[in-house]
Amino acid sequence: MVKLVFCLRRLPQLSRATFQRYWREQHGPLVQRHAVTLRIQRYVQLHTWEDAFNEVLRASRGGPEPYDGIAELWWQSREDLQAATALPEGRRASLELLEDERRFIDLAQSPLWIAEELPLVG
Repeated sequence: MVKLVFCLRRLPQLSRATFQRYWREQHGPLVQRHAVTLRIQRYVQLHTWEDAFNEVLRASRGGPEPYDGIAELWWQSREDLQAATALPEGRRASLELLEDERRFIDLAQSPLWIAEELPLVG
């Protein structure tokens, strides 16, 4: 399996709650609608909590502000991901997702990459 990891920062004008609600209620269903076309095997949203313990964790390591969330998407292979986006309907679906992302994600501050998951516990 190949995983795309997308660390999300919200647009500056959005509260975290507004960002996460849009992501869950609007963008999530849009990804679900395009999952077959894009050959997505699994899609998970990780929503950062407003929790004082997050500040304790960050401070203990001198880290930056947390992301507002992380999206994880799985494909059978890198070739499957590339094939899905090579077709006209895959390109249209990808463009629709990108256009929607521009409504709530600060894309310039939100890195993404493909990776291999290597479970070590569990």
